Amino acid sequence: MRMECERCAAALAPQADACICTYECTFCPSCAEAMDSVCPNCGGELVPRPRRTA
Repeated sequence: MRMECERCAAALAPQADACICTYECTFCPSCAEAMDSVCPNCGGELVPRPRRTA
């Protein structure tokens, strides 16, 4: 699980909202929205990252 946005380098805690593609490229929600939920690396769909349980 990546701990920062690949576009703006914002910190992403394990329980923070984030978006990922199938290759686990990771972006904050603001960047994902700005990119129309399309990964700039692979062209895949960005979806909400699942959260880990305690």
